[in-house]
Amino acid sequence: MGKTKHNGPMKKAKMPAPEHWVSPVPFGLGKVKPKHIRDSFKTMWENKDNLNYAKNIITKGVCDGCALGVSGLYDQTLTGPHVCTTRFNVLRLNTMPAINEDILHADIDELRKYSSTELRKLGRIPYPLIRRPGERSFSRISWDDAMDQIAAKMKKLDPKQYAFYMTSRGITNESYYVGGKVARFLGTNNVDNASRICHSPSKTALKRSIGVGASTSNYQDWIGTDVLLFWGSVASNSSPVSTKYMLEAKKKGTKIIVINPYKEPSMDKYWVPSVPESAIFGTKVADDFYQVNIGGDIAFMHGIMKHWFDMEEEAHGSAINHAFVDEHVNDYEQLKQQVVAQSWDEIISSSGVSKERIIELSELLANSKNAVFAWALGLTMHTFATDNISQVANLALLRGFLGRKHAGLMPFRGHSSVQGSGEMGADPFVLPGGDYKGDNIPRIEKLWNFKLPEWQGDIVGVSLENIMLPEDHERKIKMYYMSGGNFLETMPDPDFIEEALANLEIRVHQDIILNTSTLVDAKEAVIVLPAKTRYEQEGGGTSTSTERMVYFSPEIDGNKNKIEEARAEWKIYVDLAKRVKPETAHLVDFKTGQEIRDEIAVANPAYEGVQHLKRQGDVFQWGGAWLCEDGICPTPDGRGNLIPVDIPDLNRKSGDFYVTTRRGKQFNSMVYGEKDPFNQADRYDVLISSNDARRLSIHEDEAVVVYNQHGVFQGKARIAEMADSNIGVHFPEGNFLLPKGRYEKFAGIPDYNIAVQVEKADRYNARKDTKYYEKPVEDLEMAPPS
Repeated sequence: MGKTKHNGPMKKAKMPAPEHWVSPVPFGLGKVKPKHIRDSFKTMWENKDNLNYAKNIITKGVCDGCALGVSGLYDQTLTGPHVCTTRFNVLRLNTMPAINEDILHADIDELRKYSSTELRKLGRIPYPLIRRPGERSFSRISWDDAMDQIAAKMKKLDPKQYAFYMTSRGITNESYYVGGKVARFLGTNNVDNASRICHSPSKTALKRSIGVGASTSNYQDWIGTDVLLFWGSVASNSSPVSTKYMLEAKKKGTKIIVINPYKEPSMDKYWVPSVPESAIFGTKVADDFYQVNIGGDIAFMHGIMKHWFDMEEEAHGSAINHAFVDEHVNDYEQLKQQVVAQSWDEIISSSGVSKERIIELSELLANSKNAVFAWALGLTMHTFATDNISQVANLALLRGFLGRKHAGLMPFRGHSSVQGSGEMGADPFVLPGGDYKGDNIPRIEKLWNFKLPEWQGDIVGVSLENIMLPEDHERKIKMYYMSGGNFLETMPDPDFIEEALANLEIRVHQDIILNTSTLVDAKEAVIVLPAKTRYEQEGGGTSTSTERMVYFSPEIDGNKNKIEEARAEWKIYVDLAKRVKPETAHLVDFKTGQEIRDEIAVANPAYEGVQHLKRQGDVFQWGGAWLCEDGICPTPDGRGNLIPVDIPDLNRKSGDFYVTTRRGKQFNSMVYGEKDPFNQADRYDVLISSNDARRLSIHEDEAVVVYNQHGVFQGKARIAEMADSNIGVHFPEGNFLLPKGRYEKFAGIPDYNIAVQVEKADRYNARKDTKYYEKPVEDLEMAPPS
């Protein structure tokens, strides 16, 4: 099967397009908008002690921010230089000096007064640290002592009793690969990564629908497609350079549609700093918004398909691409039967969108030759997330929007190389090159030359819960080894997470900075290991973008603030293996990044070519320009699968609101500003519709309480263009409202959307003495044995 190759960056349109301008008034004066130019000068000022190194990172390194994959100043989509504020925000993590020793070794309660943002600004971790029970501060420890203590503990524990976790802060494919391999070498299958809490359902859904868990298209397919549809994604905020692609798409006649409960201002109007006309006059991004209920997407899509089948009754072929369906798709009749049986009342009630509006979008898609569907956390952070995404795939398969130019399915990734984490096997269900099952197990055992654990590892959320199992339970997690990450600020129920982290016997934080979770106690020791950034990794490293481009990022010299004792992440894993199992550690002993890439190319055949990436600018795209090219899917029968899914019952009661978390001026859980530059919302603002505010007699800036049986959130009301009966709060501040232990059944992502009540604070507090929500006490709850 011939694979079409990506042709590299295309030229931008030369002519300005005033029809897409926000306002003829230059620089958006008088409008609420980000101050990109001011922020750029601020970045220079922040990095002034290491400016040359900062410049080299920007001009030679692969961006460690979002997953667009900008290498140096250039990418594979458009010619010309690209820079963005997200990249500038994270730049200081790579250039800053070590933490002042007086602060680093201060009393732990002094350190605990700092927020994660303040801890980040203190600087980098300079050398290995340890803190034991009763000790009031961290003390310095040698690398040998630190690694020996970790290894000694691992030797004592059953491998089911420790777990590894790898975040997405600039970690390279090499580190994911070695981390996953070393975990299995040590005998544990408890290894997970940050994609579990963002796009894991995208992978599971796409695998069952079309046989492959990655974006089938690339960014160039946006430019000139008929419809670019964003589902629960604020691409402009998470990946600002993508707005440049959107502007080019609009100039080529593409319609941009956004489906989201909140009319996100940055998807409405944006000022692209590196495009002069947009920097001056702004760009109207979305052509239309559909404000769907939180959790109402499946019903909304049922409505689109229901109208398609009505159109088919009138004229065969008016909505369904029958040639594509007949040749490439299974289960058409089953899906049709299920969709036709849905009532419009149910569709409208669940989606929150009128029949007329749904029909409008349904007809637009029926009359479009091409469309690209992109989505992010608005679809993935639900207990029915895999169904959400299979439903998007259903739409694409019925229209044949797959496997060719200007058409496809794109899970819009938020972090550099998080796409690579699963592809390298840092996942309890996955090995390099395939799932942790069937023929893939003996294949990898033969390559690695050791037996893999024969038991199923746990996902990150379950492994955190397993810390609290009884002492003699075989799966009680007693030691957690974390490369980055802060579970206190990314997982639901932070109070429980803190208790769990404190109940570990040993906790290892391999990281470049301190965060609030590093400061939690542990029963025997908290050990902190200073890691190198991707730009310091010897021999460079690779990362995989959303569109499957694998980029080489070279080692960059000239760091004035070099952390002498920091070590490359993959080297630390190799060292650990040598100490735990010295007699067989030669099986995982990599000497160079090149050796790792050579093995990756064999372990994951899709990555054939990664071994040739050696210098700045080297890149290849695995799978070619389009996956499922010509409609042929990598499923057992080569066909895509239509998957009938039910409208989820959210069990909404009258007066319930559904809450969703959103990000402001932040990258992942790292907050860079207390105010959102697009809507001026503060971190504790509660976004609520004007109708709901009127109904509850709530005024702008009035104190409100959002509560449910899991927690209480106190904030201020901000009237916003939000779908009625839905509210928005910031992540991670709103995580106290979210329960632990609720996972999506296929992918294991925690549920980040929940029913809540909203009240004026004075009313809530007046009633508090007579009626309030208590957290259930487990001993008092009668539950059948599981």
